[in-house]
Amino acid sequence: MASRAEKSARNTAPAKRAGSGLSIVVPLFNESAGLAALHQRLVAAVKSLKKSRGLAIEIVYVDDGSSDDTLKIARTLPAKGADLQIVSLSRNFGKEAALLAGLDYARHNALLFMDGDGQHPPELIERLVKLWHVDGNDVVYTLKAHRANETALHRFSVKLFYRLLNYRARQPIPEDAGDFRLLSPRAAAALKRMPERNRFFKGLSTWVGFRQVGVPYEPPARKHGRSSWNFPALVGLSIEGLTAFSTTPLRLASLLGILLAASAFLFGIWILAETFLIGRDVPGYPSVMVGIMVIGGAQLIVLGVLGEYIGKILSEMKARPVYFVAEHERREASE
Repeated sequence: MASRAEKSARNTAPAKRAGSGLSIVVPLFNESAGLAALHQRLVAAVKSLKKSRGLAIEIVYVDDGSSDDTLKIARTLPAKGADLQIVSLSRNFGKEAALLAGLDYARHNALLFMDGDGQHPPELIERLVKLWHVDGNDVVYTLKAHRANETALHRFSVKLFYRLLNYRARQPIPEDAGDFRLLSPRAAAALKRMPERNRFFKGLSTWVGFRQVGVPYEPPARKHGRSSWNFPALVGLSIEGLTAFSTTPLRLASLLGILLAASAFLFGIWILAETFLIGRDVPGYPSVMVGIMVIGGAQLIVLGVLGEYIGKILSEMKARPVYFVAEHERREASE
């Protein structure tokens, strides 16, 4: 009988696609407390979906280097009603990398992505599938019905992020849209053709176009564990999304330079007018120091923005793999 290491070595390459059907991709990071309960709900949703739609379905769990027992529990999950894949990454590469791994390893042509924390209700899957399978939509995304339970600062930050992201965009990203979404075969195929390594899943799945529709929903409260998305992590994700999918920061840096140059020009005219027309000397030290500090701060901001984009270019030029797989297991469905 083959050892686990031998089995892992044989299964580190993405499987050949099985064709028509639906792959449900669930990235996991330290979700051991609620994974078993989530799987039960997923199995129930899959059975109902197979009965109503007759689709071949698989569930793909991608463990993104969890430090708890997430992978251990995932190995014990039963493959009931749907084929089951367990993809374990060699370390924590981030959610975008885990989503790409699920995209690569999924065997069916249509894909549904959802989080593993239980806040994306499996009971909503059948409605998303209907909008694709019956109504002919290619991208079916979910969006929060409201943000009444969030702080005013968080709501303002979200609005500012989407305003910057969608500034002069040809294909605006819907505000409040999440990663809980379904992609038809042709939308999933288009997403797979995206070669970049610095990925922003929401932006890319919107950018491909085709017929898209949103489904408002109210995410339930998290029952197990704590979210890893604290404020610094959300700020980092926002910067990644902006620099990976928008040139707005560069445009704002240019506008800042123009504004400072215009202000300096007007200030110079004002000084000349006070000196030659009014005959009043302008104190030199305060004005010089303020000018140096303003211009120096603006230069540092612009350099920081340029540095973010140069870092992205360097990452793309290195062409390193987005993730590495430590283990891969696939089990056939048992009724």
